[in-house]
Parts: sequence; structure tokens; C-alpha cells
Amino acid sequence: MIWLIVGLGNRGKRYELTRHNIGFLVVDRFAQKNGIFLNEKRGGAQIGRGIVVGKGVLLAKPLSYMNRSGRPVLKLIEELNISLDHLLVIHDDLDLKVGQIRIKKRGGHGGHRGVKSIMESLQRDEFMRLKVGIGKPEDPEKTEEFVLTTFSHYEILILNESIEKASKAVETILLNGIEKAMNMYN
Repeated sequence: MIWLIVGLGNRGKRYELTRHNIGFLVVDRFAQKNGIFLNEKRGGAQIGRGIVVGKGVLLAKPLSYMNRSGRPVLKLIEELNISLDHLLVIHDDLDLKVGQIRIKKRGGHGGHRGVKSIMESLQRDEFMRLKVGIGKPEDPEKTEEFVLTTFSHYEILILNESIEKASKAVETILLNGIEKAMNMYN
């Protein structure tokens, strides 16, 4: 059974290193560590295939904007007949500090429009999530602007560690299952 590991973000140079693109950054690091090249386009996503800890994986970065991530994810699931218990979505989380990660089996979207789009397209919430903290804006009214900002120099030092930790958490999920990963990383 193939695992579909989706990193959420926005395409384009303008958004490349913004807080909202942390899912893309984790997928890129995971791909680099495991010799996977994201050099194919399929189902509205940039994808790469490989074997990691003996499991077949398909890494994907939707080419739609964040708020429309659901359609490419649904297309990949349908085209490749992927079970929802083998779907892992990696995304940013405002409620976690920069550097924190959290793994969940399922749940609501928590206001994250990319996750909401996936839930609406799948008509289910039964997929795993790996949340990576990006911090919160001081002014809650400025959340939309905040997620599209880059990290401060200080945050980048922490961010590199959290991206590495998230990448290792993905390996743990593949090798030992989500329960073990949750016990190790939450």
C-alpha cells in the first residue's frame, strides 16, 4: 500500500519561504533526505515517488493555492487508489509555537483553509496530520497577512530544527505507526 504524504503551501517564488509554506518545506527536506525527486506533475500536484523504510511513498505538493488543496489531493487518492489511513497531510499551525510539531490521527480543520479544502473534497476528516508551529500574530486581525510573512532570523534557527524533527516524525509514522509517532513527538 502506497503512502501519500502531502505538504501544504502556496506555489510561486513570492510564497516560497513564508510561514504558510511550512508543509512544502518539510516535504522538500524529507525528499532530500530520502533521495526522492519531486520532478513529476500528476493530478494537479508536483510529486515524487520512492521507497522509505521499506514503504512505497508518494510525496505531493499541490500546485493549486492553499485554499484549493483538496482537489489535487482527491485526484491523487482516486487515481492511485490510496486508502485514507495512508494519507498524511503536513501543514502550518498558528496555535503551536515555532519549533513545535504535533501529530493527529484525524479531527477538524482548526480554521486552516487548506485542511478544510481537503476535508470538503474527501467529505471526511479521517486522515493523519502533522502540524508544524509557525507562531501567532500579536494582532489576531492580521492572521491572513501573518501567515504570508517570512520567519525572523531567530525563528529560522528554530525552524530548521523543527523541519528536521517533522521529517523524522514522518519516518517514524511509516516505520512504527502513528501511535508511536504521537508518543515520541507530541
